Order: sequence, then C-alpha cells, then structure tokens
Amino acid sequence: MEKYTLLGVMGGSGWYDIEDLENVEELTIETPFGKPSDVIVKGKLNGRTVAFLSRHGRGHSIIPGEVNYKANIYALKKIGVSHILSVSAVGSLREELPPGALVVPSQLLDRTSGKRQHTFFGDGVVGHIAFGDPYCPFLRDQVEKAGSNAGIPIGDGGTLVVVEGPRFSSRAESNMYRQLNSHIIGMTALPEASLAREAEIPYSTLAMVTDYDCWKGEGEEVDVPAIIAVLQANVKKGKTVVRELLNILPEKTENPVFEAAKYAIITGPDLIPGDTKKKLELLYGKYWR
Repeated sequence: MEKYTLLGVMGGSGWYDIEDLENVEELTIETPFGKPSDVIVKGKLNGRTVAFLSRHGRGHSIIPGEVNYKANIYALKKIGVSHILSVSAVGSLREELPPGALVVPSQLLDRTSGKRQHTFFGDGVVGHIAFGDPYCPFLRDQVEKAGSNAGIPIGDGGTLVVVEGPRFSSRAESNMYRQLNSHIIGMTALPEASLAREAEIPYSTLAMVTDYDCWKGEGEEVDVPAIIAVLQANVKKGKTVVRELLNILPEKTENPVFEAAKYAIITGPDLIPGDTKKKLELLYGKYWR
C-alpha cells in the first residue's frame, strides 16, 4: 500500500517547536479520546510539509504518565501523518553510549505501571496487533542516513526500557535493567509506539542520551542541571537530523505498517457496538465497511 509522505515529529523534553517553518498552521484537533498534549503545528521546512506536536506541551506541563497518548496518535492520524519520528531524552545503561550520543533503538521493554491507556481496542472490539519489531525498519534506516548526511553519528539498535516515571531509577533498578540487556532508559516510548502501530503509522525513536542514569559510579545521582545542558545540545543536533530527514524521505512510500491492523480485529463487524465503530471509524472503518 502506497501513501504520500507526511512526517509527524513528536517532540520530547527540551523540544517544543521547530524553527523556520513556513506557511505555519496551528491545528486544534478534537479526538474521541480527549485533547492532545498541545496544538499540532503544521508547516513547510525545506519545501516539505511537517507536523509537530509537543508531547509534554509547550512549557512542559505534562508528566510522562499523564500524556494522552491515544489522543496524540489519533490527532496525528486525523491530519494525515504517514510516519512518526519520536524524539526523546533518555538515560544510558551502557558505557559506550555517553551523554550526547544519539541512538535509534530497535526494541522496547515495558516497565510502566499499567495505568496508561495503551490500546485503541476494547469497548466491544477485540484486536491483537503484531509488535515483535516495534520500530519501523524503513524509518529507522532513513533517520540513520539523515544523521550520516549531516555528519551526526547515530547509533543503530539496542533496547529502550520504558519506566513509569516521573522519578528516576534506583540504583538497584538501573543495574537490573542492565542485566536485562537494555541499552537506554526513558519514560514515554510506550504506549506511544504500540498505539502508533495500532493506528498503522510507521514509528521510530530518535533517542538523545543525557546521562548515565545512576548505575555508573557509587553514590552518583542523576544531575538534572547537567541533563538540561546536554539536552540543549542534543536538541540542536536532533533538529539538524530532522531537516535532513525531510530532504531524503521519498514523496511516496509503501510500508506493511500501513495495513498492520488488517487481520488484527477478531470481533465480527456486526457485533461491534455502534458507538465504538463511530469512535474507531478513522482507524479501522476500511476493514468493516
């Protein structure tokens, strides 16, 4: 299945806008799942249209566990976003990933509390989405190429463990995640990534390392002022990568994720409640019309 490419950028900590956008529109999108984190800012950069949404809201007023992930993904889908690049600050669980490093992870480990709204299914419709490879290989490859073209090294692969937050890990937790063969740690990639898959939107994370969590060095704690300093430098690099990514993304793309839910829904169309059908028409109506 082929689609015109419209990149959506989900800005994380420290990233609340994209400079130099032309033909800017601020879109207030209504969804059946409540309000997104902020308006979606849509405009042209390098001649290509891009849509930007601040995950924590401009001014950073929403903690990870309070983000309305369902509304954010639905809103991006509603305006026609074809691919999502999530930009996130993370801690490093590996010596070889120092503060300042950029990584595109390939796997996810969910250690959130289970309180987050993690699926569009329910309310009378049962669906099971495949999620063995959480990240889109095509988009990951394009992000790496963009970094290479811009002279910004981006590490390929590794596991991102997602914790509830907003607190940082204890030393015991940090060392446990290292023993589980995780490479970086963050607070927002889930359920964002799984909801994007349910919404049939290819998704990748550009993870920006700010610190070594607390495993490295006895008695050391995560230093928030130091994190902010690294974060500002990382955001500058991340914006450069996005500019180059817009340069190299094809105008049209084919991707199996565009039909990720084709065989996921188990419930017969005639058995799905009318209110649920109406709520999910944008996502799955093509499969029960």
